[in-house]
Order: sequence, then C-alpha cells, then structure tokens
Amino acid sequence: MSLPENGVRAHVGRRPGFVLAGLGALALLAGGLLATGSLAQNAAKPGASLEQVFPHSEKCKRCHFRAYEEWESSPLARSIHSAAFRVTLEEYLAWSGGKDPGLCFRCHAPHVNAFADQAERFVAEVRSGDPQIDGVGCVQCHLIKDVDFTQHPPQPRYQPGKTLFGPYEDWVKNLAHGSQELAIYRQSALCLNCHQAVPTAGLGGTRNDLLGSWQMSRAVKEGKECQTCHMPEQIGESANGEPKRRVANHTFPGRIGKLRQEAAQLTLESAVAGPQATVAVTVQSLVPHNLPTTHPAWASVILRLTIKGKNLRTVYTEERVFGRQYADAAGRPTRFDFQAAAVVADTVLKPEERRVERFTFPTPADAPSMDVVATLEYAAVDGPKKFLEQIAAQSPLGARDPVFERIRIVEQSVNVLLKKRSAAEAVGK
Repeated sequence: MSLPENGVRAHVGRRPGFVLAGLGALALLAGGLLATGSLAQNAAKPGASLEQVFPHSEKCKRCHFRAYEEWESSPLARSIHSAAFRVTLEEYLAWSGGKDPGLCFRCHAPHVNAFADQAERFVAEVRSGDPQIDGVGCVQCHLIKDVDFTQHPPQPRYQPGKTLFGPYEDWVKNLAHGSQELAIYRQSALCLNCHQAVPTAGLGGTRNDLLGSWQMSRAVKEGKECQTCHMPEQIGESANGEPKRRVANHTFPGRIGKLRQEAAQLTLESAVAGPQATVAVTVQSLVPHNLPTTHPAWASVILRLTIKGKNLRTVYTEERVFGRQYADAAGRPTRFDFQAAAVVADTVLKPEERRVERFTFPTPADAPSMDVVATLEYAAVDGPKKFLEQIAAQSPLGARDPVFERIRIVEQSVNVLLKKRSAAEAVGK
C-alpha cells in the first residue's frame, strides 16, 4: 500500500469510530470573503480579522444548505459548545496555570493555529456559555492545504484566501469563492491531524495514542479510508440548485447513528455445573481502531451481563469496562489525559480485536431456565462524581443532559435450560 508524501498511511476504517474532519466545497459569500496570504501574514495583517479569515458556517448555509444541516447535527458543530468541554477546559487551565491556553483548541477550534495570539479570546468565547465563533466548522476544514506530520501532534497547514479545498474534480464555478480539488480530502491523512494523538503531560513525552495499531487492520489492507464510514457518499447536491451527484455526508456518523450499531458483535456460551454457572461473552470489535478511542479519556465502553431467573427476576448483574485509566505525576488517578503521567489500566478493545470475558455466578434457584442478556454500551461521559456534577451544573438540562445516557451498541440474549421439564409440564398441565 502506498503512502502519501508525508509518510503517513492514508487508509482507515470501513466501520465506525472516531469523528473526522469535513469534506466538500463549502461557500463563503460576499461580505465574508477570506483574506489572502500566508498564516503569519494573516495573523498580523491589519484588517484580516478572525471573522474575515474564518467566517462562521452560517455564511456557507446560504449556498450549501444540505451540507450545513448535516454538519449542524454533528458532534463537530458542538466541539466547543458542550458543558463537558467547558469543564475540561477549566480543568486544563487550572492545572497548567494558564499556560498555552490554545492547546485544547488546536483540535476543537483548529483555526487557533492561525491566530495563536488570540487564544485568550477563544477561552473567553467558551466561558461565555454561548460561543459566537465556530469550533470545527466549514472553513476550519476546507482551508487545509496539507497536514504537517513532522510535528506532534500533526498540524494543519492552512492557506487562507479565496480558494476552498475539497475532494471534487467537477466543482461548479461561482462568484463566492474558488475551489480546488486536493487528493488529501479523500485520504485519512486529512483527519489524523486531530484524531491520531493529543498532547499529554507524560506517557513518554507528548503522546496519547488514540487509535491503536489501525495501520494493521483489515480495513487498511482493503484500502479503506476514514471517509468511507464517517463521510459515506450519498446522492445529493453540493450547492443549492446544482445537479445531483455523489457527495459526502457531513453528519460524521460514529457514536451517533446507525454506524454505532455495526461497531461490534456479541456471542454467548454458557455452562452450568450444579450450583455454579458460567457465561463466556465473546466481544468482536468490527472497527479498525481502538474502541473506544481514548480522548476524551472519560469515554468508555461497558459490557453488562444480566441473568434473569424465575419470573424474569434479575438475580445477577456484572459490568466490565473497556477504557484507559491514568495516573498523574503524583500517582493519583485522573480522567484527564493532559494530566496523565502513566497508564495504570488499559482495557480498550484494540482494532478488530476478539476478546472473551467470562462471568461466574450462582445458578438461579427454583428456575426451570435462565435468561442470559449481554449488552455492549457506549458511555460518552464516565468518571468521578465531582466531575459529573460539574458537567451537570454547566448544562441547561442538568443531570438530564443526554451526555450522561449510555448508548447501546449491541445486545445479545439466550435462554438456557436448567432442568428438564416433565411431560406434563411440556404440554402445560
């Protein structure tokens, strides 16, 4: 398999996982035209404001209504708006003493890379509770000319100007902006500037591996890209009134949507030996990267086994958590990867891993059979009570915020006979 010029493999996933940067040529209209020049020139040039260089995605909506509606419903549109991000940002600023305030925004609002001197403004926007700037919006992706993989984490190379970049060769000329086809918009390399690793305090220096050995996955060997699953093609129009054609979807399905239900499979095997029973649950990950990806570090996948006995009464339940746990420099447990100095536990499902989890429990008494139910769920936020309370306090919905709800990935159940029924019982006598 060939590599892009930067030496990073440009293939990933047929199945779900991390959310990716957007594709497609999105428009900027008159009054919101992009400034020209290099990154350094844009950051310092008088008149080249943040809003001129990176106008809000609302401007793109006027011509790209379909793509805008999809993006608006995606996690990318809320990258700096959630209560969880607000709490985490405050934790980082307190821990770092206010140093490098732009660190979290390098992925959550990547245009900070072009306006590093305005990092405090980004912080103030988030603290307001209602940011007026985009986090990961249209131009935050479509001004990327290349990705610099010589830095860690990789850095997007923006080329602000009146040309937007995308994957389409047959783009339609218009008065709002120019367009240019770039191969990187069809390659996983575009996504890896944010979704490969994030800075941390320790863990060998500056790395928190998010994806695992995805390069060795079957999906990569088949030549799949991130966009294959996370931006599946559909028939539609890129800009209002254009002829319909194959275009990329901008909802970025992953933990949200049908794609999640294809992330894993469960199979059950049971054995009963008198008063003791055992169930082996085989978890087969179908994604070509870690499940879950380990940023944020408080996301986890939970396998729950439930045993129901007589009258379907629950007699046993147990959970196994798949995730990564850290300790800070003082050895204290932490859910924040920027504080991490060591990994103290790593139960993450590796790319396409097949894992067997065994549960042993008392055989249900006085029951002709038992129902065995295995459920695999995704928890977007899981952590210490104080952390969860902080998020609830910042959310308009409080503890009812959907972020606290587990999302089912897959469920498998089977009824296991515990004793033979008599002939009378068999016919209901």
